[in-house]
Amino acid sequence: MKVLVTGHKGYIGTVLVPKLVALGYDVKGLDSDLFADCTFGTEVQEIPWIKKDIRDVTSEDVKGVDAIIHLAGLSNDPLGDLDPNLTYAINYQASVKLAKLAKEAGVSRFIFSSSCSNYGAGGEDLLTENSAFNPVTPYGRSKVMVEQDVSPMAGPTFSPVFLRNATVYGVSPRLRFDLVLNNLVAWAFTSGRVFIKSDGSPWRPIVHVEDVAQAFIAVLHAPRESVHNQAFNVGDTKENYRVRELADMVKATVPGCHIEYAKDAGPDKRCYRVDCQKILGMVAEFAPQWTAAKGAKELYDAYKETGLRLEEFEGIRYKRIDHIKDLIESGRLDRTLRWNKVQAISDHQERACA
Repeated sequence: MKVLVTGHKGYIGTVLVPKLVALGYDVKGLDSDLFADCTFGTEVQEIPWIKKDIRDVTSEDVKGVDAIIHLAGLSNDPLGDLDPNLTYAINYQASVKLAKLAKEAGVSRFIFSSSCSNYGAGGEDLLTENSAFNPVTPYGRSKVMVEQDVSPMAGPTFSPVFLRNATVYGVSPRLRFDLVLNNLVAWAFTSGRVFIKSDGSPWRPIVHVEDVAQAFIAVLHAPRESVHNQAFNVGDTKENYRVRELADMVKATVPGCHIEYAKDAGPDKRCYRVDCQKILGMVAEFAPQWTAAKGAKELYDAYKETGLRLEEFEGIRYKRIDHIKDLIESGRLDRTLRWNKVQAISDHQERACA
């Protein structure tokens, strides 16, 4: 089976791709590679890939593909807020365009990386896939809009699936430090402070990046009738925590640290708990292996091994919004987040099309 993974050089993609390759899939990637200078620890596994912005995908890029795992997009709220119009163009319009091209090309399965951010200001209730959407950021709204536009495309030859990932954590070659558990452990290790920017009350469902990768593989393997045009919350219902509970976990993991709240800390509108029973009941191969406590220890060990410093994870190398701003200010990216012509020419030789 030939699988196209968009965003294959990102946080989830760099964990997922080696697993797909090991299982014998013929994997091709598509990525603009905005974070080429941000690799953490292990090098990214190389596969045949197209260096291209997801907005510029053509029918030729999806020709001969059996399944698409669509991860590409602006991946957090600060990036989404940089220019909401760009977020909608990249995360929403380009995703819908890709789905249309896929359907026209005869791609049978389209697995979209959605998000539990769809629920946004979800409150205290345990939310299922049938719960109302209530996104509070451009990122969350863009995910909702993709689901709403792609779902009606489903048909006998085109089967979309929507994986609403909980907040992801864990080590990856393209590690993200803006995610709550990754961030708290990084603060604790580099400064001795478990630094909380909210009042600690918001709920977050969390899931390890390895378990997310396994969810995509499990859906790829699943019988069509089990997953066709379905949305699934990806995680473990037991892994819903208040941010302050995660902070306590980090304090117990990282020696000598203490919890500290930002001076302007207040409640966060993003507050949601999710029920993940549906995917466990309908997708046979999915069984989460990680817990937050185990993940906090993994992160601490990884930071210790690499000698992570505060100025690194809070600086332009790893802080995604600052990295993008630096690429723009240096002239490597234009304001639409496309590589400029000089950069495109210098990168031309890196492209390896399947």
